[in-house]
Amino acid sequence: MAKRIGDILDDELPSNWGRWGDDDELGALNFLTEDEVLKGVQAVEHGKTFTLGAPIDSEEGDPVWPGRHDADHHMVMDEGFVRSGKVDLSKTNYKGVADDVVYLFTHGTTHFDALGHSWYDDELYNGFSTETTMGGLDRCGIEHMADHGVIGRGVLLDIPRYRGVERLEGNSRVTLDELKDCAEAQDVNLEKRDILLLRTGAIEAWYEESPEVYRAEYEKERGEGLPNVNLPGITYTKELVEWFHEMEIPAYCTDTLGFEQTYSDETGTLHPLHQPFIRDLGIAGNEISYFRELAADCADDEKYDFLFVGVPLKIMGGAGGPVNPVAIK
Repeated sequence: MAKRIGDILDDELPSNWGRWGDDDELGALNFLTEDEVLKGVQAVEHGKTFTLGAPIDSEEGDPVWPGRHDADHHMVMDEGFVRSGKVDLSKTNYKGVADDVVYLFTHGTTHFDALGHSWYDDELYNGFSTETTMGGLDRCGIEHMADHGVIGRGVLLDIPRYRGVERLEGNSRVTLDELKDCAEAQDVNLEKRDILLLRTGAIEAWYEESPEVYRAEYEKERGEGLPNVNLPGITYTKELVEWFHEMEIPAYCTDTLGFEQTYSDETGTLHPLHQPFIRDLGIAGNEISYFRELAADCADDEKYDFLFVGVPLKIMGGAGGPVNPVAIK
């Protein structure tokens, strides 16, 4: 029988429930006050900008979690409609017009998870009932993150460059000590309320080499109806959750389909960190970001902090929101 996440987690884990009132649906982003925005602005030295969103509807498709499919992108108006006589523009000021539609999973590209995305023991973040997710999130939807924005001092932790490899191996683990050691090696101070960006290099295998190279490393048949995902990252330990709580980390961003080691070396289960991060601490989790160009520039000028700006789409009651974050150095 599969283990229940509530049975796996340690007793007396830290929680932010009630910290900002019984009706709070924003979570750890409450830490991102005007002072934290200004701290992010103070990290800007050159004005260089790096957009971190992954491509949507690329020619060879995009990596997505099993059960989701990549974007369906269709033209609903273009020159062909005019030439075929299906559209008459003679009575308008237009000489031509293009219009299109995208059918996209909210977690199917670079996105933030809403606080109503993951839970255990029949309660969402701040104690809201899971019944509020039925038919759309009446509580803890992505619109609250969209209203506030994820804006503050960002810090990139480039684990592959720290290890001296091109990218992390499938399902490899990044420990809390390694996060700290990487920051020290990069000569960047981790401060309270930083937005942390963890590079594994995994997504770069898809776009810089090929989907086949990506699949060979990061997809693995596991049987028993388990998803064939094999991605690296941090994983659940009580010590790690307590550190994120003590550091008041508002948001955590990664370049993988899930922001943690897929099958935990610690618990032997799938994604045990989602629940304490999202449900207990209310941390904004960002996935499928693309850090290659930012990481190269950070290595070049040895500056790993910057102003981070990420605002997900305001999808009312959404479990996630696509986003194209920006790092400004």
